[in-house]
Amino acid sequence: MQQPLEMTYCDLSGQNQQAMMVIQLYMLPAFFLGVLGLGLPLNLLSLWVFSRRLKRWSRGTAFLFNLALADTSWLLILPFLVQYHLAQMNWTLGWQFCTAVRLVYHSYFYLSIFFVTCISVDRYAAIVHPLRSLALLGRRPTSLLCISIWGFTLAFSSPVALMTLTQRCPRTNHTICTMYVLLENTRQSLPFSLYWSCVGFLLPLAAIGYCCCRSVQELRRRPGLQNRRGRHLTRVLSIALVLFALFYLPYHLTRNAAIVVRAVHPWDQASWGPADVAFSLEMCLCSLNTCVNPLFSCSAGRQFRQEFWGIFSRLCQCGSNPRPAAALQERALGPEEHGTAAVWAEGTACLTHNWFPSSRENVEPWRAEGRQAAQKH
Repeated sequence: MQQPLEMTYCDLSGQNQQAMMVIQLYMLPAFFLGVLGLGLPLNLLSLWVFSRRLKRWSRGTAFLFNLALADTSWLLILPFLVQYHLAQMNWTLGWQFCTAVRLVYHSYFYLSIFFVTCISVDRYAAIVHPLRSLALLGRRPTSLLCISIWGFTLAFSSPVALMTLTQRCPRTNHTICTMYVLLENTRQSLPFSLYWSCVGFLLPLAAIGYCCCRSVQELRRRPGLQNRRGRHLTRVLSIALVLFALFYLPYHLTRNAAIVVRAVHPWDQASWGPADVAFSLEMCLCSLNTCVNPLFSCSAGRQFRQEFWGIFSRLCQCGSNPRPAAALQERALGPEEHGTAAVWAEGTACLTHNWFPSSRENVEPWRAEGRQAAQKH
């Protein structure tokens, strides 16, 4: 079915479109440029550390590597979106490339969520079932799981390609690259968005919530983890679920609201404005996630942390002030060596994906405990 002309992007100079004009033409490209300038070097550095400097990978390392790969793929499409928005919403790269950009943009969020879920389940197994987790997934099953996540997400995101169009606006003679969220015809976009909200957000949220709650219970039960590190880890786990929900829930709410309001009031374009503005603002905020992920990947383990911050320290030594390099070298040593400052750095990791220590750090203190229990019986 032929989609009506997408007036949300075609006429940003209307009386009710001032807020959308400011967001789409100025705020969004500014956010994207900042995210691109900071996030792309950090993610490329993370990929380099994972692939060239880490000799032994765990399950968590594989999930974190794929998370960085998803971040990088999303960041690589940002220059084209920045050019599009700075050109007054005029797309000049053709329908095929418009489709590819919109498909990658949509798929990234769910690749990120699925790998977050894998990481949280892996850490849950290491905390609650430390002995069983050692034989949970080997290298090949972990690789197959990561490939399956990529394949599933891209395959079930393919309707984005069918809903993406390039349309020429008669008033401005601009060609717009449509976004399925803001299409007037919601027959396809509404069930598609609701499906991904359930499968790609609510189910992973339930899994992450269960893993976090059970991990907190286990940490409080273990007598050997009643020290400062154990209490701190408990706080991180408790906050992680709340922050995850606060980060992704507004995006899905505003996206579904923008589609539902079009389905309920198809002829009242003035009523679309608040939901469109809210969704556009969420597009800005969600883009910051790719800058945060590489920094908090340092909590995956001491080796990655040393390599990552070590490279940064060498880069900073090229400047005139050696103090930043020394500070980064101190952070690379980890929380055990540097007390409060490193504990704060690890605590901020709950903002995104790496909420727990590495699997080996979790398993080692309890492996001996499990063996002692087995000997008693």
